Parts: sequence; structure tokens; C-alpha cells
Amino acid sequence: MLKLNVVQAEYGDCLVLRYGSEAQPGYLLVDGGPSETYPHHLKPVLEQIGSSGGCLDLMVLSHVDNDHIIGLLEMMADMAKRREKSQPELLPVRGLWHNSFERTMGGNRGLVARMDSGLAGAGASFANAAAVTFGISEGNKLLTAARQLNIPINPHTGGGTITTEALPKPVVLQDLKIWVLGPTPQNLAQLQEKWLAWLDTYQKRAPFASGVEAEKLDRSVPNLSSIMLLAQSGRRKILLTGDATSDDVLEGLKTLKLMPKSGVFKVDVLKLPHHGSARNVRKAFFNSVQAKIYVISANGRDGNPDLATLIWLVSAAKEQGRKIKILATNAPESIQQLMEEYPPKEWGYTLQVLPADQHAVEI
Repeated sequence: MLKLNVVQAEYGDCLVLRYGSEAQPGYLLVDGGPSETYPHHLKPVLEQIGSSGGCLDLMVLSHVDNDHIIGLLEMMADMAKRREKSQPELLPVRGLWHNSFERTMGGNRGLVARMDSGLAGAGASFANAAAVTFGISEGNKLLTAARQLNIPINPHTGGGTITTEALPKPVVLQDLKIWVLGPTPQNLAQLQEKWLAWLDTYQKRAPFASGVEAEKLDRSVPNLSSIMLLAQSGRRKILLTGDATSDDVLEGLKTLKLMPKSGVFKVDVLKLPHHGSARNVRKAFFNSVQAKIYVISANGRDGNPDLATLIWLVSAAKEQGRKIKILATNAPESIQQLMEEYPPKEWGYTLQVLPADQHAVEI
């Protein structure tokens, strides 16, 4: 058995895998969504798991963006409060996968210190830079909370960074196999180079940057690398991509030698990278990785999902002669426009939107 519970996370991600047997299911949580996801939607899902005697075999933070991490922090704060008041536990958590910023930088404390000091006084114009710094700080808070709750951190790598190199073989939980498709060591090396280059430019230009220059510099903040997972039980496969790029996904499949000679990797469920942003996906990706169900966790914020991504998806499926399903947590303007300009019956897809009165939907 392998099911995916897509939790309402508005513009973020919050996903629960259910596997094992119906009598003794196992659970894995990937990301917690932005603020308010936990009390409004994730908590009821976890309470139901806990009340049936279940636990989280693993909790994974794909990366430290606030729309992925805040719900986990709220969850762990609730767990700590319950312990302080001697209240029943929410549910046991057997382990946490989280790559701290310092670890993704190869333990380069000098770089971390430069970033902390350089961005501590960032002006309002550097919104993205400030958000990244805040996210890194929240990542450190998550580690502290996990230690206080005695949750093992990266137990499958002996506490080391979660990468394709550290985990070249799948991790097995009951009948579930989990491959880490990313980050690769190459991803992290490139990310470190980008951060060094960005900091050099930032520290030279930021104090003297005009409004336009500051905006350009702000938009150039390097993206933090996502943990990407391929989960398989029996023949059923689910691909969870975080906020990675489609190129990262393909590189991970090739690195682990999972890509067939045909050049087409097929899964049952694919969570679209970065909430369906066209900045993270190439049109050709939908030829190389094909799914029966495509999950989009977004509500229109930051333009996600992009209409271009949706058009590439349904066009590729039609060209391949495949019937697909799109599961969306919300129906922002881009999805409504897709349905108007590319009618489901004509283009061979169905659309399911998570009802407003439901915390999650299982597929």
C-alpha cells in the first residue's frame, strides 16, 4: 500500500505518505506548510493518526523556505507544550531529515558568518535576502526543537547531510522504499559557489545600490537546495520534488541510475516542483517524467501555478495520448484559465480541487 495525503497548505507544501498494511500503516510527513497550516489542517490529520496508535516514522523538511517549515515549527511547539503540561502526546516522531544551511555549505562556518553579518542590516529593499536569512534561522530553530524533543536528526546518515552520495541506496520503512534524488554533492558544491559569488557582489554593491540595482540583486539570491524523494511500494511510485528544478529531478534520477534507457521515467503521482512555477520546470520535463496524477499545492500567490506550466503539462499528455488527473489544493486564476482555454474533455485530463471543508485528500 502506498497513499499520499495532500494537506491544504495554501501556497506551501504539506504531504503525508501512508504505507505498510491497512492493519499496521506507517506514516511519513514531508513539510509542514506556512503559518496556520498546522492548527487548521495538519494537526487534525496527525491527531487522527495518533489516536489510532500510529506514529511518524520520519519527518522530512525539504528546505527551509517559510512555506515549508513554519508548520513543522508550530507542530513541534505544540508537542513541547503538551509535554510541559503532562498532556497526551500528539504522536511519536521517530526521526527528522533536515539539511541545515551550514551543512549544505559543507560546514563552511566562515561563509555562514559572512552571510549573518552581511544581511543582518539588510534594508527593506532586500526582501528576498531577508526571507532567506529568516528561513535559515527557522531551520536552526527546528534542529533545536528536535533535540529538545529527543527526535533523532538525519539518523539514516549518522547525523550527516542528506544527499544522493550519503544515501545511494533506498531507505526501507516497512514495505516502503525511499530514494533520495537530491541534493547531489554537485548541487551543493554549485550552491556554495553561488552563495560566495552573491555575497561578494552583495557586500560590494549593496551599500551603494540604487532602487533598481537593489531589486536585481535581491532577486539573484541563490535558491536553497531541496531534498527530493522517490517513494515506492510494490509497483506504485510517488515522486516528491520540493522546490527543486526539473533539471535537478532528472539529474537525481540519472545519478542513481533510475532513468530507463528509453529516457522516460514513469510514476503514479508527481508533486509538481515549486508549486507549478514555470521558472523551475522546462517544457521537455513532461516528456521525460510522466505521471498518472499531478499534484499542485498552490493558491495563486507569486503566480503559482503558472499558466505556462499547466499548458505544457496538458499539451504533453495529449501528444503522448495519455489521460491524466490534476489534483490541486486550490483553484486560482491560472487553473480556471486552463479549464476555459484547454477544456478537460478536449484535452484529456480531469481536475480535482481539494474541497474547502476538507483538511486533506488522499490519493
